[in-house]
Amino acid sequence: MKKFKEHWEIQKNWQLIFPVLGLIILAYSAFKISYAFLKDQNIVYTITAVFPVFYSLLRLTLYCFKKLEKKWILDYKWEMIRVFIVFAITGTSSVFVGRPIIKLIGITKENLNPILYWILFIIIGLIFYQILLVTFGWLFGQFKFFWEFEKKMLRRFGLKRFLD
Repeated sequence: MKKFKEHWEIQKNWQLIFPVLGLIILAYSAFKISYAFLKDQNIVYTITAVFPVFYSLLRLTLYCFKKLEKKWILDYKWEMIRVFIVFAITGTSSVFVGRPIIKLIGITKENLNPILYWILFIIIGLIFYQILLVTFGWLFGQFKFFWEFEKKMLRRFGLKRFLD
């Protein structure tokens, strides 16, 4: 455990919640992916498939950490886990917020061209994604990082004049 804490630069025990939460989210994602492919099979096959999927996702995540560690300026390594959790929650939440909004407006796949529907759905989801990213970043104590990230993203969308 001491080696783990040193590697992730964890000084206080409460900071262990982020690696634990990250592993729980990763295990849940592995289960959902396995279940999506094997939902017609016996649950034993699904659970057996979770382990290689979990291992693959863990390797991919650690690879991403290594690549982004140099790019993102954070004080401690464990904060990267917090940032990844914020991205995961924000992406999922923007879909859950976007769906009712698009229904409230009265847009469905039946009354609109499917291509136009998906374009509008992505635009609405992207708008809420921007708002939720900063909000969840603030809730997880990473407001400064996500505000800078947000400004960079808005500049790339051509909205630089609204930031300065």
